[in-house]
Amino acid sequence: MGESVSVPGGTIAYETSGAGPLVVLAHGMGDSRAAYRFVVPRLVAAGYQVVAVDLRGCGESSARWPSYSRTDIAGDLLAVIRHIDSGPAVLVGHSISGGAATIAAAQDAGLLKGIIELAPFTRRQSIKLGDLRSKRYRTGALPLLGAGLFGSVALWSRYLDHAYPGSKPADWTDRLAHIKARLGEPGRMRAMRKMGLSAPTDAGAQLGNVRCPALIVQGSLDPDWVDPRAEGEAIVAAMPARVGELAVIEGAGHYPHDQYPEETAHLMLSFLEAHAHA
Repeated sequence: MGESVSVPGGTIAYETSGAGPLVVLAHGMGDSRAAYRFVVPRLVAAGYQVVAVDLRGCGESSARWPSYSRTDIAGDLLAVIRHIDSGPAVLVGHSISGGAATIAAAQDAGLLKGIIELAPFTRRQSIKLGDLRSKRYRTGALPLLGAGLFGSVALWSRYLDHAYPGSKPADWTDRLAHIKARLGEPGRMRAMRKMGLSAPTDAGAQLGNVRCPALIVQGSLDPDWVDPRAEGEAIVAAMPARVGELAVIEGAGHYPHDQYPEETAHLMLSFLEAHAHA
């Protein structure tokens, strides 16, 4: 059942399932909490209270906001956790909200038992000329850039097709139709474009201030990086010693939780077993 919390500038929608230690799930740009539709039942069955959030500008949350930075998103997610008032949470963030999870952990360690970042953009990025020699990277980067520059749903769809290398979810046709319909709503594409233009430097500046346990999950075929494993290793290296750990899902692209939900949930549950019950 959908609920919402008011924060300065609008409302943040979320949906709660199950009972137990609190796990909060945040999706990536241009998406909605439906991104976790395969993961939520697995976490609930394992005995967790799961809260799936729609980011500002996305899903059923307010569409129009003054800004859409990772710092803004971190504030929204912390507000949801405080509003639910079920105790400290493990915060899961994908892509842009992976960077937001970094910031949230640095800002309010008392509210978080741990963070899980799925294919996170949480460090400063720069494209080198040599990167474009990688066909996998080039084929994803060009439509991604075009979608951001021109607000093109068609180019975003092309990017998504490449971001799920190999197998697609069984409900892919409906999933893609749902994403396109949401982006067609007033203000939604603007929100996605603003998120895409938001540099992850605010998150990168906080990596050294993360004190709670952190799990970074990368897909081995994620087209957003020439070397996804190296990106994950760099994130862990920027955190204090023994705070972060890296897991790589072979064959996964930028959406491991949607493309390989069983493997992703297994990694999440192992982390939760170690840290959510403390």
